[in-house]
Amino acid sequence: MSKQNAESAPLKEAVVARVKDLQNGEMKQVLVGDTDVLLARMNDEFHAIGAYCTHYKAPLAEGVLSGDRVICPWHNACFNLVTGDLQEPPGLDAQPCYAVRIVDEDVIVSVPESAPQQRTPAMVEYKPDVDQRVFVVVGAGAAGSAAVEALRQAGFAGRIVMLTYEDKLPYDRTWLSKDYFTGKVSTDEMPLRSQKFYDEHGIEVLLNKRVERIDATTKTITFADSETMTYDSLLLATGGKPRQLDVEGADLENIFTLRSFADTEKILSSAKNASRAVVIGSSFIGMEAAAGLTQQGLQVTVVSPSAVPFEKILGKEIGQLFQQVHEEEGVSFLLGTKAQEFEGEGKVEAVILENGDRLATDLVIVGIGVQPATQFLEGVELHDKDRSVVVDEYLCAADGLYAAGDIARYPDCRTGESTRVEHWRLAAQHGRVAAYNMAGKSIKFAGIPVFWTMQFQFPLRYVGHATEWDEIIFDGNLQEREFIAFYIKNEQVLAAAGSQRDTEMAAISELMRLNQMPTATELHDSKIDLVARIKN
Repeated sequence: MSKQNAESAPLKEAVVARVKDLQNGEMKQVLVGDTDVLLARMNDEFHAIGAYCTHYKAPLAEGVLSGDRVICPWHNACFNLVTGDLQEPPGLDAQPCYAVRIVDEDVIVSVPESAPQQRTPAMVEYKPDVDQRVFVVVGAGAAGSAAVEALRQAGFAGRIVMLTYEDKLPYDRTWLSKDYFTGKVSTDEMPLRSQKFYDEHGIEVLLNKRVERIDATTKTITFADSETMTYDSLLLATGGKPRQLDVEGADLENIFTLRSFADTEKILSSAKNASRAVVIGSSFIGMEAAAGLTQQGLQVTVVSPSAVPFEKILGKEIGQLFQQVHEEEGVSFLLGTKAQEFEGEGKVEAVILENGDRLATDLVIVGIGVQPATQFLEGVELHDKDRSVVVDEYLCAADGLYAAGDIARYPDCRTGESTRVEHWRLAAQHGRVAAYNMAGKSIKFAGIPVFWTMQFQFPLRYVGHATEWDEIIFDGNLQEREFIAFYIKNEQVLAAAGSQRDTEMAAISELMRLNQMPTATELHDSKIDLVARIKN
């Protein structure tokens, strides 16, 4: 049975079910006093934990139960049903767990008064007198912020230093082009943790610290101010640098990329006095920015060399659906063309296309992808194609040096292929595993990539990774915007994209992890209950 977190606190109790109400592998949300609780049955025992994901508060009862793993339906954070422990990001906190007992076939759950909805995972104290080693994390994005916490969770008691060139504590970068961009999230809600949190756990966060060079052979970091630092182990989590357009006028004011908090602030400030905007590129960042600016009242035009948005990632059908969603909201598209020049006196006033057409505009957002931020590395193998960091299955690149997130080229656990994926959740997964390996745990990375987007009122979840496919098998109706698309290569489902099918998408991520996904033939032959397939 579950153990109560705060045994000395006054308790609220409630009969929440009869034993026969739940079969093994089933779960539901129940109420104890005014506290929502997730009740589940596993191996003929009942367990109770917090009802909501610690990431964005998704109801876990709408997710998937796989053995003792509860998978969030929105972004696939995972929690242990018995202990409440966090097993997979993007959540950072664990779940509270509550006492359950059976009396005359009644299932009774006890919850402490003022029960918290989440708890900080157990972390060791910083003990420099016991462990003199210095572990450095370069980068404060998803990978870096997950790693510094995982180091303490893994038992590392030495010095932890996290370096960032920004002037902000780690924040939720996914909100920059989504909820923060549209005003649904405030500045105060952006940080992932407080300074007090980092102080309490002995984690040094050095802001405004720009790295000039990292020498992996001497384990030395040189900063832009010429200071140096040596390390025992280091995690590279520097992410990507936005690609710039190398055209005339690219240095005019009001031409932006969108990667950092500062970028978003500048764009929002400029948008206040603007009526027209041009987005260069139909990337996810570009398209999310187009949606955000449109919702703020600007007339937006997307210019892209692609014939269809997202065609190389999601296929023509879903790409056309995204374009349709945008056009219904007033976004214009000029596809199959490129920006050749920017015009303006001091600040941009027009975009000149390669055919000579002139688009008047007040601001431009360039969203043409990113390149790995690895230009300062020495003594590390970089990939010939994109200068990403080549790592092994433990995310190790060299002695005492690991890489995670956008810059890491790692062996895919399902295909064995060398892979690089630019997803927030995957970066956090990398960060956690790399940290455990830095602490000596020897864990192979076997995470399944997941990403999500929300453009206007159209959500999409994507699980797995596919750069090419033999066919796409659709289940559902694209025009009703309720579907799952399976991307097939050599009979194997490499990836799936879905909208309004969150529980099944969570099941797909777990089936991929367990290597139990149906084959293409099975998907063609019959309707498959993906959630039930986990239980079987």
